[in-house]
Amino acid sequence: MAAVTRISALCNRGVKPLFLSKSLLARTLVSSKKTRDPPVLLSAQIHASPAHYAAGSKAASLHWTGERALSVALLGMIPVAYMYPGPAMDYSLAAALTLHSHWGLGQGLTDYVHGDAAIKASNAGLFALSAVTFAGLCYFNYHDVGICKAVAMLWSL
Repeated sequence: MAAVTRISALCNRGVKPLFLSKSLLARTLVSSKKTRDPPVLLSAQIHASPAHYAAGSKAASLHWTGERALSVALLGMIPVAYMYPGPAMDYSLAAALTLHSHWGLGQGLTDYVHGDAAIKASNAGLFALSAVTFAGLCYFNYHDVGICKAVAMLWSL
């Protein structure tokens, strides 16, 4: 009953509750004196993503379109890499997977890292991680069997 009273206290701030009206609530058989909880002040701190682009710019829309295009391209690249393995496909996968991971981790950092110094440090770390990942995949493609053959070898185990 206390929960219903608390909800009704929140709903009595100008918004009429649809299903919590007094006629629909079941009344208790025995009730003590009617008490009303004091109004609850709800407050939260909202962290909005910083605006990276100018107000009239289409760069954000183009970036979103590029992310989706890369995701769809990766869906097509994986079966093609299985059927036609080779150096061109290995390096294409290295670039696409690194860029896809970089954009995905960047969105996580945008959502969860707050504060100017922390944002700058995490972005620098992300760029370093992406550069090392791409360099490592290129090294693996050049000096070893490559991504496509390595995945085929793992599947043959």
